[in-house]
Amino acid sequence: MKNLSWRALNNQLSMMSEEEVWEMLKSEKRNERRFSVLQRLHQRYNALRVARERIEILSLAVKP
Repeated sequence: MKNLSWRALNNQLSMMSEEEVWEMLKSEKRNERRFSVLQRLHQRYNALRVARERIEILSLAVKP
Protein backbone atom coordinates (compact mmCIF):
# COMPACT_ATOMS: atom_id res chain seq x y z
CA MET A 1 0.00 0.00 0.00
CA LYS A 2 1.30 3.39 -0.94
CA ASN A 3 1.58 6.15 1.63
CA LEU A 4 -1.98 7.37 1.37
CA SER A 5 -3.41 10.32 3.25
CA TRP A 6 -6.28 9.52 5.59
CA ARG A 7 -8.74 11.08 3.16
CA ALA A 8 -7.40 9.00 0.26
CA LEU A 9 -7.40 5.84 2.39
CA ASN A 10 -11.00 6.41 3.48
CA ASN A 11 -12.12 7.12 -0.08
CA GLN A 12 -10.42 3.98 -1.31
CA LEU A 13 -11.76 1.80 1.53
CA SER A 14 -15.34 2.87 0.93
CA MET A 15 -15.20 1.36 -2.56
CA MET A 16 -13.40 -1.87 -1.69
CA SER A 17 -14.85 -5.32 -1.12
CA GLU A 18 -14.34 -7.34 2.03
CA GLU A 19 -11.71 -9.45 0.25
CA GLU A 20 -9.82 -6.39 -1.00
CA VAL A 21 -9.72 -4.84 2.47
CA TRP A 22 -8.56 -8.18 3.91
CA GLU A 23 -5.70 -8.29 1.40
CA MET A 24 -4.75 -4.71 2.27
CA LEU A 25 -4.78 -5.59 5.97
CA LYS A 26 -2.57 -8.63 5.40
CA SER A 27 -0.14 -6.54 3.34
CA GLU A 28 0.05 -3.86 6.02
CA LYS A 29 0.69 -6.54 8.67
CA ARG A 30 3.57 -7.95 6.59
CA ASN A 31 5.15 -4.65 5.63
CA GLU A 32 4.63 -1.27 7.25
CA ARG A 33 2.81 -2.36 10.44
CA ARG A 34 1.53 1.17 11.18
CA PHE A 35 -0.78 1.11 14.18
CA SER A 36 -3.32 3.63 12.91
CA VAL A 37 -3.53 2.05 9.45
CA LEU A 38 -3.87 -1.46 10.89
CA GLN A 39 -6.62 -0.24 13.19
CA ARG A 40 -8.53 1.52 10.40
CA LEU A 41 -8.24 -1.41 8.02
CA HIS A 42 -9.41 -3.81 10.71
CA GLN A 43 -12.37 -1.58 11.57
CA ARG A 44 -13.46 -1.45 7.93
CA TYR A 45 -12.91 -5.18 7.40
CA ASN A 46 -14.94 -5.96 10.50
CA ALA A 47 -17.82 -3.70 9.40
CA LEU A 48 -17.96 -5.41 6.01
CA ARG A 49 -17.74 -8.88 7.56
CA VAL A 50 -20.50 -8.16 10.07
CA ALA A 51 -22.78 -6.80 7.34
CA ARG A 52 -22.22 -9.93 5.23
CA GLU A 53 -22.80 -12.26 8.18
CA ARG A 54 -25.98 -10.38 9.19
CA ILE A 55 -27.41 -10.82 5.68
CA GLU A 56 -26.53 -14.52 5.73
CA ILE A 57 -28.12 -15.05 9.16
CA LEU A 58 -31.24 -13.00 8.45
CA SER A 59 -31.81 -14.84 5.19
CA LEU A 60 -32.56 -17.89 7.34
CA ALA A 61 -35.23 -16.10 9.39
CA VAL A 62 -38.85 -17.15 9.13
CA LYS A 63 -41.08 -14.24 8.24
CA PRO A 64 -44.28 -13.94 10.34
